[in-house]
Amino acid sequence: MSMAPDYTDKVPNNVNLREDRRLQRALEGWQPDFLNWWESMGPTLPTQDVYLRTAVNVGREGWAHFGHVPMKDYRWGIFLAERDGDRRIAFGEHMGEPAWQQVPGEYRADLRRLIVIQGDTEPASVEQQRNLGATAPSLYDLRNLFQVNVEEGRHLWAMVYLLHAYFGREGREEAEELLHRNSGSEDSPRILGAFNEETPDWLSFFMFTYFTDRDGKYQLGTLKESAFDPLSRTCEFMLKEEAHHMMVGTTGVDRIVERTAQVMVENDTDDVAALGVIPLPVIQRYLNFHYSVSLDLFGGETSTNVANYFTAGLKGRWLEERRKDDHRLTDDSVLVDALIDAGNGEQSISQTEVAALTGLNTDLRREYISDCQSGVNRWNKILDGAGLPQRLKLPHVAFNRRVGAFSGIEATPDGQQLPPAEWERRQGEWLPTAVDKTHVRSLMRPVHERGKIAGWIAPPRNGINGKPFDYDYVHLA
Repeated sequence: MSMAPDYTDKVPNNVNLREDRRLQRALEGWQPDFLNWWESMGPTLPTQDVYLRTAVNVGREGWAHFGHVPMKDYRWGIFLAERDGDRRIAFGEHMGEPAWQQVPGEYRADLRRLIVIQGDTEPASVEQQRNLGATAPSLYDLRNLFQVNVEEGRHLWAMVYLLHAYFGREGREEAEELLHRNSGSEDSPRILGAFNEETPDWLSFFMFTYFTDRDGKYQLGTLKESAFDPLSRTCEFMLKEEAHHMMVGTTGVDRIVERTAQVMVENDTDDVAALGVIPLPVIQRYLNFHYSVSLDLFGGETSTNVANYFTAGLKGRWLEERRKDDHRLTDDSVLVDALIDAGNGEQSISQTEVAALTGLNTDLRREYISDCQSGVNRWNKILDGAGLPQRLKLPHVAFNRRVGAFSGIEATPDGQQLPPAEWERRQGEWLPTAVDKTHVRSLMRPVHERGKIAGWIAPPRNGINGKPFDYDYVHLA
């Protein structure tokens, strides 16, 4: 049996919040601060209501309800996947022991830090995207933006619940701070660099939801393996919602590439900037930027902290229980990306062997890279189907890195090292330029009429929840 959320409570939940009056009062006290943050830092485009999905069950069937909802009245809540009373820890030194229902004292600080970092990313993306509604290419896309936004808000609630329920005064203070940091703020920025970058246009939004939200998928996947069962169950539910965000990114880039290819073929030219679409080289440069920035979110190639998290049972590997090893890794090794001394004072891009435990960031990053490639393959099939020879590609792992082994060098998308002066001179070949950004922004003219869409992007093949593309997904104020 699955647990149905209780929508009669002030804070909707499926964790029997009424049984803990102190916790319930604390979360109800945090709720006005959240709503004030949403009003001041959430979507700026005034709407009457939006065709949104709301979780109604954590089971696989019928888990979401769709309907028009005023966004300020969206029922953000706390939803965990159903508890497995027989669940055992699947890795690390506690492997085989019952999963923890409370936080062990020796792991309290580390678990709180992991939850805070994950929680900080959720409101950050809402802040980054808050102005995009004003330039939406269609009501369908506008609805998808708002769905992503409200679910990121719910993911914030998910982490705040854990902080309040299991970490006492320190947890409550951390929950407050999650609303006080702001994306891009000079005085109080978000914790991770990618979440302080601007998202000024819809090409950036689709790249963000493809690449950066995909990082979120993998981070949530490792936390879903956690020995701390409430965190595991929370992340399992969040992954259901995260899948929609990545669909928005994947199909959004699909549709941009499709429209650009159409115009290239119709006009028999690669130079389509003046024809109202986004040229393929510009798409490639945006891809390069968002992918490389997202790679940095996985941290350094080696990490003793992550090794300790794994050994303690706090954070596992992607699909841990499918791995064919001892799930302890104490005697295993792995090759990780590294700069190797090539003699004459120079270093070359290569690999080195390290203990598997310290190389877990690399393990997760490689899972992510493989997944990212699947989207690039999709986009290239569109180009191939249009009869075009051009192809998009992921840049080399050393390109444009600011975290990890390659943070101290510059490299081309093909992995060729460059002197700093040459990088400064040539980086506009590979990263979005001021001209690129100006052109993309010039196309961002809103289309808020039912059944209409901007000329730089193709319409979707399917609507939402069986509705047609020309459905009234959003009623503007």
